[in-house]
Amino acid sequence: MPALDLVLPGDPATPTGGYEYDRRIAAGLRALGWNVTVHALDASFPAPTAAALRDARAVLAGIPSGRTVLVDGLALGAMPEIAAAESARLRLVALVHHPLAEETGLSPERAEALRRSETRALAAASGVIATSEATARSLAGYGVERARIDVATPGTDAAPLARGSSGGSGGPGVEFLCVATIVPRKGHAILIEALAGLAGRDWHLTCVGSRTRSPETEAALVRRIAALGLDGRVMLAGELDRAALAACYDRADVFVLPTFHEGYGMALAEALARGLPVVSTRAGAVPDTVPADAGLLVPAGDVAALRGALARVLDDGALRGRLAEGARRARATLPTWPLACERLARALAGPARVHG
Repeated sequence: MPALDLVLPGDPATPTGGYEYDRRIAAGLRALGWNVTVHALDASFPAPTAAALRDARAVLAGIPSGRTVLVDGLALGAMPEIAAAESARLRLVALVHHPLAEETGLSPERAEALRRSETRALAAASGVIATSEATARSLAGYGVERARIDVATPGTDAAPLARGSSGGSGGPGVEFLCVATIVPRKGHAILIEALAGLAGRDWHLTCVGSRTRSPETEAALVRRIAALGLDGRVMLAGELDRAALAACYDRADVFVLPTFHEGYGMALAEALARGLPVVSTRAGAVPDTVPADAGLLVPAGDVAALRGALARVLDDGALRGRLAEGARRARATLPTWPLACERLARALAGPARVHG
């Protein structure tokens, strides 16, 4: 029975795309006969406290020599010294959703520090698994040769077509849906500014995602929504269970994600699985995830461009229909979770590469 130690920071049950990926690959590898042990580190990563680093050092030291250890990049990139120390006896494999320095809102000094740290940590890994080709390409800037990288994109669960993907949600206006944790990188503030310029149109926005991960971002968003008089048209629904989230997808006419960067964009893939037209950005892996005939993509952070794209889908029902048709075509090509886990298993079972 092949064995894997999966090391990740924080609570594995955290409802984000990255943690969902970690949970699904652990379950999928077990279904394939792997013995998977999950080690949860302190939640302070990627800005670990001294105690968190001591704990991480002890966790890796406790893993038997020779084991394959898949370390989530949120942790690995912030502990290069530990990675270097353990690389001689463990087969360390980095799981990179997106480089740490790509997080929105970092000071130039902090971004550069993370870039240097992650570059050193990745040099200690015997291999790297990226969750998209876009992330794999970006790692060239971290000194990682393409030959050292395997790509294992997330899977997507089969889902029924949303009512809004064919003929509209049934309401008089357009129902927008955004599924994303409220943090600076997801661009909620940009979305609100864009929609404020479309107050004369008939629309409603539901935002699903944690409101507690970045309290200052959430508080500023709430204030801005109120200042713009959009309280009755924007609902911040917070985290929802699967049934409630499925109902939101079913009611939606258009999925919108004004993100500044995505390592893949699992919520975008889920929208495509529902046959929903997408309005998003050209950031990171989004153009690889959303086909050109399924969505309108604009430059990240560009309020005017986003407003223009939203106006087009609001005003042109035929365009929404064409984009929905493109989404339904894309739906048939989305990888399943069993396929994603099979790809990951092949990468993990491959020969160890020389690191450094």
